[in-house]
This record gives sequence, structure tokens and C-alpha cells, in this order.
Amino acid sequence: MIEFSIFAFAAFLLLVITLWKRKSPAVLRELPALKRLYRAIGVSVEDGTRLHISLGQGGLLNAQGGSALAGLAALRIIAERTSVSDKPPVASSGDPLLGLLTQDTLQAGYHAAGVDELYAPTSGRITGLGPFGFAAGAMPISANENISANIMLGHFGAEAGLLVEASERESVPVIGVSDNLAGQAILFAASQEPLIGEELFAAGAYIGAGASHTASLTVQDILRLLIVLVLLGGAFLKLAGMI
Repeated sequence: MIEFSIFAFAAFLLLVITLWKRKSPAVLRELPALKRLYRAIGVSVEDGTRLHISLGQGGLLNAQGGSALAGLAALRIIAERTSVSDKPPVASSGDPLLGLLTQDTLQAGYHAAGVDELYAPTSGRITGLGPFGFAAGAMPISANENISANIMLGHFGAEAGLLVEASERESVPVIGVSDNLAGQAILFAASQEPLIGEELFAAGAYIGAGASHTASLTVQDILRLLIVLVLLGGAFLKLAGMI
């Protein structure tokens, strides 16, 4: 019952704030990594290079589903903005269901740009099953497909080191974040401007995915503040001997 109430409250906040954000411009704090991602999208179109968006090997039906959905949201916008490039983006994943959604998301981006005929199903790839199988299949993309940036948004563990090493061999910059501590540590060390924790879920808002994504950041902040207040209130009541 408590979980349902929290979900309903969050959904109500998201709806109200989304409507409000559509009428007023959003003011977001600066995140250098996402600013760099925004620039990378434009550079890939101007230079005729390709972006590699890797969504990791987390599934949608488990605890990693949130990070996968965040990666898909960013992929949708990237696909729309780079669909007319000489070298449209390629996306990789290590989960069958996520791979199918990756292809569908890419196609939706092309459709939004009005260039359905340019979409190629081979741009969304399942490079392998299992952490290291996925990484082994994705590693050659940096060397063979004229990649200008590797964007890693999703669930990555220790196998992220293999993808980072492949990028460094080709002097391809890495922009990445993971919901796994091992993967996050590797990406933190490899990125010039690292993303951390819930900043994974901010990517869509920063590259222009719409008012709902911007509103979700505000909802996160509100819920985070409420949790802090509840914890502080509980601690005060405990010290006062009331609970």
C-alpha cells in the first residue's frame, strides 16, 4: 500500500510538473559530460562520423530495467538528430529484449525525422549474451566503423574495461555511466567528465527529449527531499523518545 501511494504521488507530480515545464523554459544545472554529449551529436553529423551508443547488458524485467529505459530515451533523441548523417549511429546491447527495443527505438527516431527509408535494422545489434560476450562483440565497433564517440548508458560491470580499452586504442572519447559500482568506477576513471549515479537518468533532459524528462528530474529532487525529511524526522522522534 505504501509503495502504491508513493508511485501514485510521483505520477501525479510528474504530470503536473510536465504541464508546467511546457509553459516555462527549464533551467538545468551544468553537467560537463552531458554538454559534451550534446556537442558530440552535432560533430558526428558535421564530420560524417558515427556515434556508438551502448546500452549495456542489463535486462528490462529486473533491477537494471531503469537504466536500460534511460539509455533508450537518450538513444531515441540521438537517432532522430543524426538520422540524416552520412554515418548514422549504431547501438549495441547484450540482452535479447533490450536489443529488440533498441531497433524499435532507432526506427522511431528515423520516423520522427521523416526519413523512414534510411533506417537499417542492422544499426541496432545484440553483440553477445552475457557480460563479456557482449563486450567482446562490441569492441570491434570502435575500430571498424569510423566512430567519433562511444556513449555508454546502462548496466555495465567489469566488462566496461574492455570497451574502454578498445576506445582508447582508437583514440575515441568515452561518455558513460553505469548503475553498477564496478562499471561506474571504470567509467569514472576513463571519462574526462564523468557522470555519476542518477545523472544517468538526466541524459534525456539534457539532449532535448522533452518536458516530461525535465519534469522527471524535478520529481526526483522532490522525492529525495521528502526522504531526507522523513529520515531526519524519524531520528528526531527517536532521540525524543517518542518512538
